[in-house]
Amino acid sequence: MEDLKQVAAREALKYIQAGSTIGLGAGSTIAHLIHYLKEDAALLQSITTVTSSYNTQLLLQEHGFTIKEIGGVSRLDLYFDGCDQFDRQLNALKSGGGIHTREKLLAAMADKFIIIGDGSKYVDQLYVTYPVVIEVIPEAVPFVLLQVKKVFSTVNPVVRISNKKDGAVITENGNLLIDLWFTTFPPVDTINPQLKAIPGILETSLFYQMAQEAVVAGKTGVEVIRRV
Repeated sequence: MEDLKQVAAREALKYIQAGSTIGLGAGSTIAHLIHYLKEDAALLQSITTVTSSYNTQLLLQEHGFTIKEIGGVSRLDLYFDGCDQFDRQLNALKSGGGIHTREKLLAAMADKFIIIGDGSKYVDQLYVTYPVVIEVIPEAVPFVLLQVKKVFSTVNPVVRISNKKDGAVITENGNLLIDLWFTTFPPVDTINPQLKAIPGILETSLFYQMAQEAVVAGKTGVEVIRRV
């Protein structure tokens, strides 16, 4: 049986036109999309890519794509990325990879941000099985931990510790990550404004009303979901 992520990636290929500048996130679905793109030599040669992910950049380099650094572009035609989960309004949590600040920058640059993946990511409402992750400048961590608890009564903030080395996870921007584990989510539209009002927080992993479409593959086929 074909991997559902492959099915979603192949459907996403239909959005890409010759000459486009496209942003690519991280994960296995994005890797499948790159695989399909490299099979079309003419399309590969005509497009320019930008990525938020080190692993995706290595894959693009391996297959001869034209790559620009994030700081070298100000807009994208399309941005494709997966997520941990997204709801019916296409609000998405992108918590696992810890690169959400760069991902969110590319999503904001894009004329259209499209979530791609398998149907298990699509939920009626966001569930607390995933944290909201905040990127925090190192000097602000004790202050932010205290303030977050003051703002949200249902949260347990935990500094993300590396499982590959001793100590905390360090982001590409030289900052730390704090996983905010909620017992229940407050209204989704209030989360980002309240967090980003706290000095020291750079960005959150909640992509609130940023995606325009989602391409998901399930047992019954491919579904394209549009934000209304």
